[in-house]
Amino acid sequence: MLPFRNAGPDDLDQIYAISLATGDRGQDASHLYRDIRLMGHIYSAPYVVLSPEATLVVTNEQGIAGYIAGVYDTATFEARLEREWWPALRARYAEPAGDPNSWTADERRSFAIHHPRIVPKRIVDAYPAHVHMNLLPRLQGQGVGSALLDEWVSQARKAGVSGIHLGVNAGNQGGLRFWSSRGFERLLPPLVPASEASVWFGRTL
Repeated sequence: MLPFRNAGPDDLDQIYAISLATGDRGQDASHLYRDIRLMGHIYSAPYVVLSPEATLVVTNEQGIAGYIAGVYDTATFEARLEREWWPALRARYAEPAGDPNSWTADERRSFAIHHPRIVPKRIVDAYPAHVHMNLLPRLQGQGVGSALLDEWVSQARKAGVSGIHLGVNAGNQGGLRFWSSRGFERLLPPLVPASEASVWFGRTL
């Protein structure tokens, strides 16, 4: 099995690239964005910077080929993002105006920087940890994702984590199948607001 290790600052460029390469419902999103780091600003880089102990990368001879980025305490992490991560990005990226239906992908992500999604409290109370995981195509379908998740779960258990949640784009069929097969149950109202567009999963440890 390929080696896993904790992520560090020197890995950021490669992790940003993987975020973009898997950012369109699991497929390459590079054609959608002018700013190639916007996806990573939201979904991966803050974990490397603020939660490296709970962020693992998998490497092969070509470099980093995937990661699982997470935190053991979502509520505390969201508060840290407000203090330590979003302010600098909000100064860099203007909040978009006008009709949201006309926004570009960059503008939608800029809006998310100014108005980050806060995970519903009922989900966090039941499943306090959360993860994001992405693998490049060269490692997909080889059991690497399952092994990477198993390692993260093992470390989370040692840290006393009681449950994990995650959100999946409803159009990411591969992601929906993967998490369903790894012991995660789809969360439904009233735990999840009926208006929620993402598909939420939870797993008790």
